[in-house]
Amino acid sequence: MRSIRFATTAIAVCLASAGILAQKPLVLLGTITDPVGAEVTSVDPKDVVFTEDGNTGTVVKVEPVGGLVPKVQLLVDNGVGMPSNSLTDLRTALKALIMELPTNVEVTFVTTAPQPRFLEKATTDRIKLLSAVDRVTPDTGAGRFVDSFYEATDRIVKDKQEGASYTIISIATTSGDLNYRDSDIKQISERVQKTHPSIQVVLLNGMNSGSIGSIQTGLGKGLADMTGGRFEAINLTSRLITLMPEIGKQVAVSMKPGAKMFRLTLQRPGNAAGPLGKIGIGINGKILSNLTMAPGQ
Repeated sequence: MRSIRFATTAIAVCLASAGILAQKPLVLLGTITDPVGAEVTSVDPKDVVFTEDGNTGTVVKVEPVGGLVPKVQLLVDNGVGMPSNSLTDLRTALKALIMELPTNVEVTFVTTAPQPRFLEKATTDRIKLLSAVDRVTPDTGAGRFVDSFYEATDRIVKDKQEGASYTIISIATTSGDLNYRDSDIKQISERVQKTHPSIQVVLLNGMNSGSIGSIQTGLGKGLADMTGGRFEAINLTSRLITLMPEIGKQVAVSMKPGAKMFRLTLQRPGNAAGPLGKIGIGINGKILSNLTMAPGQ
């Protein structure tokens, strides 16, 4: 009896709850990785099991989609919510995170106080990224959580590279963001639903909080849940030292050089055409991640 690893995604549940009608057939994109690191060049549809609400559907075909280009945006709050005496903890955590990412990953490094600023533009150069960490300095302004996500999602929308894999990792605090536009929140959510990045958010209870952090908590957890990412609320910066490499290891699974994006064409159980239910997909001997709806669905 073959062993199947099932992947049930938060994004599929989100789409179903929004009442989006899936077309027939259903087309999804996902990253497929070999557990031992071998390159995945093809997948036999017979090795894939597809279910919706526990009912078995049909896997019509599985096709590779270009080359996987992993792209990470790292958003770091260096403002009043991040204690200046915790700078060493922050830098140590960031370096540990970067070291867990595969060397083929393109990273954009942004600090968010007093407004989002490039600390290092998109690069795969590990030396540049580690040097950028040493340039992280405290700012007397507050981190701009909403603005940083607004700009990060805008960069993803404008990238338009088929086969690219997008991840946003945010180290934020509950300080600041007293003034933001509801229209920006709406647009961030719309962009995430369109481009399906993986979003990981770590939220520190700010030491000099000028707000209760409701927008950071609400938006951060919402985006993480929507994309199957991780949301962690912490009280001490020392927790970053162990937490960030944990997150780095998790997101690195779908970024290994042997990973590849595939387009899965599926026939829903009973030729259903209504709102999507809970999607489950298992692939014999492989790991499936970053499962999303294909454009136009």
